[in-house]
Amino acid sequence: MSDFFDFEAEFTASLRCIPMVVRYKLDRCGIKLKLIHWHQLSHDQRQWLVITPCDRPEEQEHCRQQLRDWVTASHGTPPGDLAVPETFEWEITNAIPETVQQQLQRENIPAFTVEQWAALTPLQRFALVKLSQPGHENRNFAPALHEFGLVPQPHA
Repeated sequence: MSDFFDFEAEFTASLRCIPMVVRYKLDRCGIKLKLIHWHQLSHDQRQWLVITPCDRPEEQEHCRQQLRDWVTASHGTPPGDLAVPETFEWEITNAIPETVQQQLQRENIPAFTVEQWAALTPLQRFALVKLSQPGHENRNFAPALHEFGLVPQPHA
């Protein structure tokens, strides 16, 4: 299984953009990493962030400290902090987040069921929440829905 989604294929080989798997880890460990910080990391450091686990509290603290050290060394100041809620939106499986529902409406895409939402992996739910945020470039929202099997593939 790949660490990346198909809708990220245009940049994952070079890691020029921050992939969802890393964004997920950044949110989990409470780090606001800017794209300029990401570009200052070496390819090996970026790859480390892709593959290093960040689910348990000690893994989150390890990722957090490593990132703070790398960014401080290359940028002169540490990255910003993000609030880490007790429960993230994507961890709730008995309701589809409002931002996801609103993005479905904006794009005139039929809604999917709560059961389908619950069947997604946490990373898939995270991606949909991120891709539906106001002010975010939402062009990958529909491709993600297709990739995750929530809506039929468009006909060519």
